[in-house]
Amino acid sequence: MPLVSTAELVSAATDGKRAVAAFNVITLEHAEAIAAGAETAGAPAILQISENAVRFHGGSLTAIAAATAAVARASTAPLALHLDHVVSVELLHRAAAEGFGSVMFDASKLPYEENVRATADAVRWGRAHGIWVEAELGRVGGKEGEPPLDAHTPGVRTDPAEAAAYAEATGVDALAVAVGSSHAMTERTARLDHTLIARLREAVPVPLVLHGSSGVPDTEIRAAVAAGMAKINVGTALNTAFTGAVREFLAEDGRTVDPRKYLAPARTAMAATVAAFLGVLSPAPLPS
Repeated sequence: MPLVSTAELVSAATDGKRAVAAFNVITLEHAEAIAAGAETAGAPAILQISENAVRFHGGSLTAIAAATAAVARASTAPLALHLDHVVSVELLHRAAAEGFGSVMFDASKLPYEENVRATADAVRWGRAHGIWVEAELGRVGGKEGEPPLDAHTPGVRTDPAEAAAYAEATGVDALAVAVGSSHAMTERTARLDHTLIARLREAVPVPLVLHGSSGVPDTEIRAAVAAGMAKINVGTALNTAFTGAVREFLAEDGRTVDPRKYLAPARTAMAATVAAFLGVLSPAPLPS
């Protein structure tokens, strides 16, 4: 079916007091697995490509974006295309031409006032080009090249009053907040601050986004959605499933040289992971 917009999926989730899941795409197999998992679950999903993934593909956004969009359009599930954790303004400005309906512009490492200015500029550009813009306030941590963050360190978790002021000053369409999760977790041991999520939901007039959800247990995710999260980002869990399936295959068959032999079970494992996360969220599919 045609691509749907992130704005539409997040709006529907917010109206239904639930959340939509967004899954990171690195390879074509990731995109295919996300589509397959969404079809199995009978649920919408967002396929997101990060600036790190673009860098992995030699800095070329066009090929991975076109392949991911083609997979999404061929799927029977409602799927959106999102450009994630964009730091480069140049990459941001390529989003519309490459078919993205939304971008997460990440100025979270900048001092607050600089973050506001850079994000407000990104939002103005987004408005002019029909792009829904997500931003981040607080430090989720765990991204490639970053040291682990202590979630209890002052300034790491998102302050509700500051978040409300930030949303007003920048005009963002959604806000990723730091509430206890971390990127790149391979074990699901994170504990979220659900009281903080509820306070943020009350203070901030735009949908809230949870990054680093791979390390969050199912019960914590459900509680986070109940407290007000509308978009749940998942990346590392897919890579864990992918790599585990490849290792298992090669441990049993160390002679194969055909990558299709181990990429197929890796894709299947990722699809099962996608379906499992969507089952936790249990979102109703959009009308076709």
